[in-house]
Amino acid sequence: MAAVAPALGTPEQIAKYEPVIGLEVHVQLGTNTKIFCSCPNEFGSAPNTNVCPVCLGMPGALPVLNHQAVELAIQASYALHCEVRNKSIFARKNYFYPDLPKGYQISQFDKPLSEFGWVDVVLEDGSAKRIGITRIHMEDDAGKNTHDGYKDSDTYSYVDLNRCGSPLTEIVSEPDMRSSEEAFQYLTELKLALQFVGVSSCDMEKGHLRCDANVSVRLKGVEPFGTKVEIKNLNSFRFLRQAIDFEIARQVGVLESGGRIIQETRLYNADLGETFGMRSKEQAHDYRYFPEPDLVPLQISEEWKARVKAAMPELPAEMRKRFIQEYGLKKYDAEVLTATRPVAEFYETAARVSGDPKLAANWVTSDLFGLLKADGREIEESPVTGERLGELVALVAKGELTGKLAKEVLPKMFTTGDSARAIMEREGLKAMNDTGEIERIIDQIVAANPKQVEQYKGGKTTVIGFFVGQVMKASRGQANPAVVTEILTKKLA
Repeated sequence: MAAVAPALGTPEQIAKYEPVIGLEVHVQLGTNTKIFCSCPNEFGSAPNTNVCPVCLGMPGALPVLNHQAVELAIQASYALHCEVRNKSIFARKNYFYPDLPKGYQISQFDKPLSEFGWVDVVLEDGSAKRIGITRIHMEDDAGKNTHDGYKDSDTYSYVDLNRCGSPLTEIVSEPDMRSSEEAFQYLTELKLALQFVGVSSCDMEKGHLRCDANVSVRLKGVEPFGTKVEIKNLNSFRFLRQAIDFEIARQVGVLESGGRIIQETRLYNADLGETFGMRSKEQAHDYRYFPEPDLVPLQISEEWKARVKAAMPELPAEMRKRFIQEYGLKKYDAEVLTATRPVAEFYETAARVSGDPKLAANWVTSDLFGLLKADGREIEESPVTGERLGELVALVAKGELTGKLAKEVLPKMFTTGDSARAIMEREGLKAMNDTGEIERIIDQIVAANPKQVEQYKGGKTTVIGFFVGQVMKASRGQANPAVVTEILTKKLA
């Protein structure tokens, strides 16, 4: 029998309700080894090869806390404006799952690493909102069940324990979000901040960032929260929005038809665009938390915290504001140029060397990005360095090279790795600033186009663009456009 599609709330019904959304984000820390053992913390190895008695949960094997994991978790806390505790405690979170050989997860419960943080987001309508962060705690990851890709997948599931013991931070937000857009922007800003700091690659395809969404609805004006449902393992930003929007409509549909929401864990089926029930939702007492007997409390000194804070890079939100205020960039360009830390650092170098930050921004976001995209490269792999691009932009800004010629020079820089000046001198591409030569070309163009001259004198001044274009063509792009325009204006007048 085919499953009956859930009755969803209509737009009019949904408008009567207010969604309440909180996110639980798991981020795999970019350490060399796992959190409690020396096995490699890497993606893509043959199944069940990066394992040892500790991460396999063998009797008598004792965990030893990874110092680098703690350092990265502290950095994540400061990137998200959290207060780091001087003392936090690891706990055992007991549950059974085939990819959890210990039968429990080492996590943190009532004394997490850090608390009381926030993320500022800017919504599509331009309004700003601050989303609170309840806590950040450390834990080890479970393995991974594989349910397809094998000839007998219809009968068996395969278990890969390579991921067991990988270091995680779980970032739990306050239930401050009121739409899927707010959740999307929150996760976007959170991911960007963690990538900037270097805490994690946050590669969702590799499972380095995973998100669960807690969703409930309540009638507008009603204070108590509704019954929440947890949507597990949302592995893309697009699916996050879709799953939340569907779940809001589903819950409204249930309530409007006289039903009640059951507190449960659900999964999102991207093919159907629907969530479906997985299991009833556990409470904290179901996990039977108790302090981990094999680990002493984690003590973080004020000196350690101060050292981490002092080494923190500028965060993307702060950098965007600075680019707008200091360099005069538009909001969109500032966002594009802070999309990743390597892009931001490349642009800053180009802007400094060029002496013209606005012009440098145009060349990075348009011409260089176009070459990189066509070649399938990231900015870190660019044959043209930020310094070399800055030199090219400086030549354009000083009038030594026209914009048209510069667009010929940059691809040659990209191919050869040579500097702009070396290419200019080798191929004779220097800008023409000789007013006598430019005047000679202008006289020829004006004489050959009497109709356009009459149009200009008759008040159609925009026709000067035609003359500039003809002069640039005749000079093979070498005439300085500013000089051309100045001379043309005088002659045509």
